[in-house]
Amino acid sequence: MSNDSTSAGYLTPTRDETEFDEALERRLHLWVAALSGLAADRVCPRWTPEPPEQPALNVNWCGFGITDFDYDGSPAFIQQDESRSEYQRHELIECLASFYGPASQRIAAQFRDGITVSQNNETINADGLSLHDYSKITPFPEFIDNQWVRRYDITVRLRRKVVREYGIKSLVEAPVTFFGD
Repeated sequence: MSNDSTSAGYLTPTRDETEFDEALERRLHLWVAALSGLAADRVCPRWTPEPPEQPALNVNWCGFGITDFDYDGSPAFIQQDESRSEYQRHELIECLASFYGPASQRIAAQFRDGITVSQNNETINADGLSLHDYSKITPFPEFIDNQWVRRYDITVRLRRKVVREYGIKSLVEAPVTFFGD
């Protein structure tokens, strides 16, 4: 298997520091907890292999998860030097936050307002993420254990640049023969 362009074969990144999966979800989890004012253990990740026990009906909490990855249609390859190229693409990461409990409307509104404060986004900006946009807050009551539970949803879209390095060599010289007039 090749890992640079000097021989045939598939290329894989030689450097890729973009966070995905649990690492990305942990970063976003802390961000949601901080801006909503909920304790970190009251912001529950969605779709985990072992779902946490659902909090009591009188407890304020949030279910949070990534629901979509979208990308721009124009990735770029930028030659960095003679031995490597950088692949760059912008992504949109869509996240759904569902706030539950007796104060869920207030907490959802606090989160919505908090994401618009630039100082509150410095942490995710340092991780290469930025706020793209967000939805309105939607009431979405849920029937749990034969009772209606207050629930308010908001979707947040974050933008980031994905950078991967590949061992694509630049063409320094090539044997060329000119013939004819």
